Amino acid sequence: MSAPLLDVRDLRVAFGGKEVVHGASFSIAPGEKLALVGESGSGKTVTALALLGLALNARLSGSALLAGRDGEPPLDLVSAPERRLLQIRGQDIAMIFQEPMTALNPLYTVGDQVAEVLQLKQGLGGRQAWDAAIEALAATGIPEPARRAHAYPHQLSGGQRQRAMIAMALACRPRLLLADEPTTALDVTLRVQILGLLADLQRQTGMAVLLITHDLNLVRRFADRVAVMENGHLVEQGAVDEVFAAPRHAYTRRLIDSRPARDVDEEAAGDQPALLRASGMEVGYSVPIPGFRGWFRRGEFVAVRGADFALAAGRTLGVVGESGSGKSTLALAALGLLPHRGTLDAAGRRWTGSPDADRGLRRQVQVVFQDPFSSLSPRMTVEEIVGEGLLVHEPQLGAPERRQRVLQALADVGLAEAQFPGLLDRYPHEFSGGQRQRLAIARALIVGPQLLVLDEPTSALDVTIQQQVLQLLQRLQREKGLAYLLITHDVDVIRAMAHEVLVMKDGQVLESGPVEQVLGRPSHAYTQALVAAAA
Repeated sequence: MSAPLLDVRDLRVAFGGKEVVHGASFSIAPGEKLALVGESGSGKTVTALALLGLALNARLSGSALLAGRDGEPPLDLVSAPERRLLQIRGQDIAMIFQEPMTALNPLYTVGDQVAEVLQLKQGLGGRQAWDAAIEALAATGIPEPARRAHAYPHQLSGGQRQRAMIAMALACRPRLLLADEPTTALDVTLRVQILGLLADLQRQTGMAVLLITHDLNLVRRFADRVAVMENGHLVEQGAVDEVFAAPRHAYTRRLIDSRPARDVDEEAAGDQPALLRASGMEVGYSVPIPGFRGWFRRGEFVAVRGADFALAAGRTLGVVGESGSGKSTLALAALGLLPHRGTLDAAGRRWTGSPDADRGLRRQVQVVFQDPFSSLSPRMTVEEIVGEGLLVHEPQLGAPERRQRVLQALADVGLAEAQFPGLLDRYPHEFSGGQRQRLAIARALIVGPQLLVLDEPTSALDVTIQQQVLQLLQRLQREKGLAYLLITHDVDVIRAMAHEVLVMKDGQVLESGPVEQVLGRPSHAYTQALVAAAA
């Protein structure tokens, strides 16, 4: 074993007197890939930020010795002054943040942002830095790097933005890369591409990587060793194969066993009429035409073309595909929020576009959004959020009756006053991510819908919380006979929840049928790639 590049001993991090990382000890050898695994709030990201002095207002103790260059003595990152840490950041240790859209500056092109690092850290001139930035972008596999360098972050896809962040982090060839959930916001195939890219770059440069994630599939594919963190404690460490084959700690076993499990009624409503049916459905967006012709007319981008499907009560239709495939557009059309061509019937009726005429149908078709924190009003209490639908659809109810209905809806999703004193008067920020998603489900269920549109309902959640929410949705479907239109890019969620599947790419349905057929024996090359990426 070579001497460690980074040797962390008894690292403790506290905020305002409350310790959140409790004596973490681990090491990373040169060229090694270590995965730091745990749920949200376990202390993974705080640990990484503390190493670079980026945990604001934190009190640190312990040591984190970074090996010196060219015979220099090691540097203790915990006690190093800010001036020294400024030299280390980007040069010796770089970091890829979780969400590139918020980490990249929206006012500068990606080329300028990569070049800025090279100018500050390596003293390159403007022209040299720009040329080196294009080379760095090219190394990450961005197509047409010279042109993309002039693009702003919002003009790039999610995968391209993440590649731009990787180019920025690796521009100065650091010895250690801290990758904080670098693929969480990406589709399953893009996740595999980004991990493959990081592995290739790691082999080329010889850098070490500390991968922070809660995705165990990524750990299996990428890491040499794994360290498991629970509530600020490192509870288990070891080689990936050994830990996954024979986990010693109960928390590690729980993480490994948290893959979505299938528990649906396979025979539900097989001969019932469809609650949602589409035939030849198309959805298009008006777009400007460049040049002289755009003065007189606009063009059209067809986001969904020729979709055919049917969904009966008690069953789940999964729609899977990458970002930009048309999944969300299809869901918005099913909710009556986008005009469409062709046939689309929901609960035996058609959307008219009139709020008054569609009010009854809106009660039958409800939605649960991807991010419960942004879809729940921070200014409304739980009682106001969950009971809002009753004010619209059952205005004749008095306050006591409405409150009783709210309590029942909350109980249906596993939230009760006994568990959360003052539940009805609380606000969304007082709940965890999984609990907020339960609130969103209760808000949808309280008006008694027949069909729920689930738009990535678990993608923002940890694996154990994801498993709990999926089990809740499966139970509610069995008890209430609900139909689900499930939009996701997670093949494991489709396997657990769906009866039938639509596979979409570039607005077209490439393959459809029963879940065991489409995912078990995929016929289209794109479906095969999706299934292989999720294996």
